[in-house]
Amino acid sequence: MTPSHRDYAVLFVCTGNICRSPTAHGVFLKQVQQAGLQRRVRVDSAGTHGYHMGDPPDARSQHHATLRGYDLSDLRARRIEEDDFTRHDLILAMDQGHLALLTQRCPPELRHKLQAFTRWCQRHSAAEVPDPYYGEARGFEQVLDLVEDGCAGLLAHVREQLR
Repeated sequence: MTPSHRDYAVLFVCTGNICRSPTAHGVFLKQVQQAGLQRRVRVDSAGTHGYHMGDPPDARSQHHATLRGYDLSDLRARRIEEDDFTRHDLILAMDQGHLALLTQRCPPELRHKLQAFTRWCQRHSAAEVPDPYYGEARGFEQVLDLVEDGCAGLLAHVREQLR
């Protein structure tokens, strides 16, 4: 079955699923809803590690996202699972380390689904989304800048896949 005849599923992945990937999850979900595609596009996020399983996104991520109109409060951290590789059409890594770990864990026949998130950025040329966890507020704003840009490019791609 082609993507135009079923839901399209996107998974965002970072280390602990409390900063970058839930930010992308929240931003992309809002863009999908604004486009009226929420019944056709599934959005999720996960971490490569289970450090924060069950926890909400980092308070700073939530704060900065809220300032831009995104609500991350209902998201909870989880670790990527084996069936994520089959359930999602695209699995987007926030940095090259995540991409390497995902490539190791992913069955070879499904590796075409793995990509760097920043591939979808249209205005920014960053190779990866930097981890803001140990930094200042500016880092969380930079994550949002990159994520908003990348999600806009990603939405255009997903729309094409759904046609």
